[in-house]
Amino acid sequence: MLRAMLTAGAVLAALLTPATARAEETGPDIPRLTDHSGRVLTLHGWNIEDKAHRGEDALTAVTERHLRDLRARGFDFARLLVFWDDLEPAPGRYSRRYLHKIERVLDWAHRHDVKVVIDAHQDVFGPAFGHRGIPEWATRTDGLPFTAHPDDWFAEYFEPAVQRAFTHLYEDEDLRRAQAGMWRTLAARFARHPAVLGYDLINEPMGEPKPGEDLPTAARRIEREQLTPMYDRLTDAVRSADRDAWLFVEPTPVVGEGVPTGLGRVHDPRVVYAPHFYDAAMEAGADYDPGAGWIEAYERAVTAYPKRYRVPVVVGEWGPPDSSLPHMDRFYRDAMASLGRYTSGWAGYVWCYGGGYCALDGTGAFRAHKELTAEPYAQAVAGTVRSAAYDAGTGVYRLVYRAAPHGSRVTELSLPPGAWRITADGGASVVRRTAGRARVTAAPGALVTLTVERG
Repeated sequence: MLRAMLTAGAVLAALLTPATARAEETGPDIPRLTDHSGRVLTLHGWNIEDKAHRGEDALTAVTERHLRDLRARGFDFARLLVFWDDLEPAPGRYSRRYLHKIERVLDWAHRHDVKVVIDAHQDVFGPAFGHRGIPEWATRTDGLPFTAHPDDWFAEYFEPAVQRAFTHLYEDEDLRRAQAGMWRTLAARFARHPAVLGYDLINEPMGEPKPGEDLPTAARRIEREQLTPMYDRLTDAVRSADRDAWLFVEPTPVVGEGVPTGLGRVHDPRVVYAPHFYDAAMEAGADYDPGAGWIEAYERAVTAYPKRYRVPVVVGEWGPPDSSLPHMDRFYRDAMASLGRYTSGWAGYVWCYGGGYCALDGTGAFRAHKELTAEPYAQAVAGTVRSAAYDAGTGVYRLVYRAAPHGSRVTELSLPPGAWRITADGGASVVRRTAGRARVTAAPGALVTLTVERG
């Protein structure tokens, strides 16, 4: 995750000029995510992780409570972090125990009606540099230096050894085969699991600048020349075992500073663009500045790629380390409004019980202002969405859609805890209501308006 950016944040800010942040205006021409029935999906959820345990203890910090509480608070989506170093501790030797532990989490997700994207996560490449991700046996540095930065771990991405390791991962044929083999193994095991919506092929990929390149130029070249072909290779690997899952592709983290990506087209019909949504200043501990225009610049930049290549957007990580600062109420309201304009959904960072980035405190209550992420929404719409918006001031959610002429007639609503009143016109009717969820049906082709407000 792009966080704790002190020195690194200053580097990013210094290298990005206003010209790099220009992109086409946000518009309605971004496709929506759909399910196998053709229903339009909206995903609201959180990342779920265990970075502290590995080997025999991997994933022990993730329990059924995480999925149960997630669903009970009105969320239907989890981005589950998995680590290649745990999956394949030695070349060609895959851990059946680790696969079983992943499956156990997926089983909990299915039990609680939570969709999951499996994320091949890395931080600062992997264990060779004191983090998690790509195995040490797949790490090649050519003897270049590495200095740890305990107080600013994101700065370690700029160490020569780490940058060279990314170059070898992208360019060395045997490492390409190994990475593809890892994904074939995951896809073959989980292709038919009912909780699995898709796969995030690599978390926050970075790379190695060429001499004389500034950071935005290097990022766009890496995305164009190394990440795009890597995603095509990994797509082929996944499709050898799973023909249907959505494939999530990420740009470098530089996109968070309002730099449009250099990614090219990934050649598959079920690709999702999955950027992250972090501000360098806020990651370094600053409060949100509503007048700085960061959210607006990010939105303009991040929508350029999905408009060009006609792919849905799901933001894979977002949220500040300190949500208690004076302007964070405004931040969450502005961020949720922005995400609602162009994405098919998002996963906040991170669903845990404690301090820092955790969504909840030790008692299970939302930490400051994070309750603003819990709002009514239509998690699946059987038709074409005309408009959908939640007004945080009035507490009213309104959805207008044209019911599909054939196929599924069931639209599903997700509701946070509390009493909610649902009204429908256009011949729609609420056919089933349970805690936190409601199902609505409508006649084929009907123009439906649903209104959800606190009862």
